[in-house]
Amino acid sequence: MLYRQIERNKRLTIVIVAGFILFVLLVGAAFTYIQTGEYYSGMVIAAVLGLGYTLMMIFSSTNIVMKMNHAHEIKSTNQNPFLWNTVEGLSLAAQIPMPRIFIIKDASPNAFATGTSPDKGAVAVTTGLLERLNREELEGVIAHEIAHIKNYDIRLATIAIALVSVVALLSDFGSRMLYYTRHSRRNSKDNNAGAIIQLLAIILLIFAPIIATLIRLAISRNREYLADASAADLTRNPYALASALEKITSSSAPVKEASSTSAPLYFADPLKKKTKNLFSTHPPAQERIHRLKNM
Repeated sequence: MLYRQIERNKRLTIVIVAGFILFVLLVGAAFTYIQTGEYYSGMVIAAVLGLGYTLMMIFSSTNIVMKMNHAHEIKSTNQNPFLWNTVEGLSLAAQIPMPRIFIIKDASPNAFATGTSPDKGAVAVTTGLLERLNREELEGVIAHEIAHIKNYDIRLATIAIALVSVVALLSDFGSRMLYYTRHSRRNSKDNNAGAIIQLLAIILLIFAPIIATLIRLAISRNREYLADASAADLTRNPYALASALEKITSSSAPVKEASSTSAPLYFADPLKKKTKNLFSTHPPAQERIHRLKNM
């Protein structure tokens, strides 16, 4: 059951990411079609922008994310032996380099991981997490974050954010150009067909940012399920992770230092939003708990 769920989540992610890339190219095609009547150059523009944004964000420092959340690094086992040994042991079990360890002084229990590759990984936990969770629950949460690093989830999230940015840029610029650009067709048949395609292209550009955001959030939610399953595989204790999730989500206090930018990185929604819908950064906690208890 556990391995089937892991493989299912991986396949779903591949399908979503492939669809996302095609969607970005389609938006690029719409961008130039409404201006010039051709779409190849728009696809090239979208591909180049997507690659450029992705590389720029991938090479951004982990330190920036940690500073945003006021996280302080611990550099030796003496500073927090239990946390240090837990991260070290789980990273060894996962066969990845030991990530850097940070602590956020905040009473709300939560954690997150960052780093675009295992050798650049970092894990941050709040003081509330260390105080409220028992040993097995904490191991489950750390294993979840280690899984994100091992599965390259942070890199995937970074790519998704970059593609959303490209879509927003093309949509905004394309919408503005509608007021200044017109083109004609050679005959009435082409005019009729071209008018329909152009209308569809305009509608796509208008709604593209919303669609792109929904796809990015779908990727994020699916990777949370995968990290849960991977953590259960790593610790062989899905019930401890389910218990940790219950404790973390039952806390009504948000993480003070978390922002909408860093919220998707956290183990559970740090902003404690009440509504759960397509725009949620995390899947429903009850569904995650149900899956864990049925592994």
